[in-house]
Amino acid sequence: MNPAPAQRPLIRHDWTRAEVQALFDLPFNDLLFQAQTLHRQYFDPNEVQVSTLLSIKTGACPEDCKYCPQSTRYDTGLEAEKLMEVEKVLEQARAARDTGATRFCMGAAWRSPKKRDMPYVTAMVRGVKELGLESCMTLGMLTDEQARELAEAGLDYYNHNLDTSPEYYGEIITTRTYQDRLETLDHVRSAGMKVCSGGIVGMGENAGDRAGLLQQLANMPRHPESVPINMLVRVEGTPLADEADLDPFDFIRTIAVARIMMPASHVRLSAGREEMNEQMHALAYFAGANSIFYGEKLLTTPNPQANKDMELFGRLGINPEQRRVEAEPAAPDPRFYDAAAGASA
Repeated sequence: MNPAPAQRPLIRHDWTRAEVQALFDLPFNDLLFQAQTLHRQYFDPNEVQVSTLLSIKTGACPEDCKYCPQSTRYDTGLEAEKLMEVEKVLEQARAARDTGATRFCMGAAWRSPKKRDMPYVTAMVRGVKELGLESCMTLGMLTDEQARELAEAGLDYYNHNLDTSPEYYGEIITTRTYQDRLETLDHVRSAGMKVCSGGIVGMGENAGDRAGLLQQLANMPRHPESVPINMLVRVEGTPLADEADLDPFDFIRTIAVARIMMPASHVRLSAGREEMNEQMHALAYFAGANSIFYGEKLLTTPNPQANKDMELFGRLGINPEQRRVEAEPAAPDPRFYDAAAGASA
């Protein structure tokens, strides 16, 4: 059983880059020990939250994100598709619920939704909620008004990733700024929705950039409730198609540091799982990952099939998490962890 909130270490929002880097520099076993010890204070170590992601509008995106096959700027062979009909989306949501998903996430390849799109996406949210599922959307940048519309429809989570560190961001995207992303997250919070925000590793960034990404996320006034850590999926035709493989241990380190810095958040294994073997999946769960997307596809790229995930869960003694609400301790506190020594301050 998880300890009562009063017994848990208080959550920090004031990490320095040096402290984060000190975590990344720990011996691998020491880092995983810290991450697993802290993970057990907030979560059942043998439960993983399961989500399904559906692309409700594919391709023809005007942005220039170098990793993305949905950009109109790159020839990836992807066929653009218009916004799906509401009932077709709900059919997919029913199927996801029936195969064990507790959250249904919907993604549209837009810079931002237009006014004419909002009645359809809000109808999707209401329909998903009526099926008893948590709802999540990623639609690009939001205005304050759009965020309020989604919240009023009942949207639980909004996903908007920071992608990488502020310093490396310009090497990956030029059509929207880092501040644009932060403002969308502020609109989501102000509207009362939960935040899903993380990034992508393996895009040619260095360890300092991975530290910078996690520092940005962990120093938000309130941590994202869900932190997806994606490993780059190299797609032919995108500028990052020939990027070198990321060392698997560097990926696991990123998971572990995210767990230590944001102990009450779900840390999600997202894109790139198709490239991970079972042993790497198991190590990621030990490092503190406790959420996955499952199904055959993540928007437009492959993902391990649901039955393979459930087979591995069975071998590891992991159960799909049931829906529940975990409250984050309200007040930021400078105490908590000595990054280098791993002891309570």
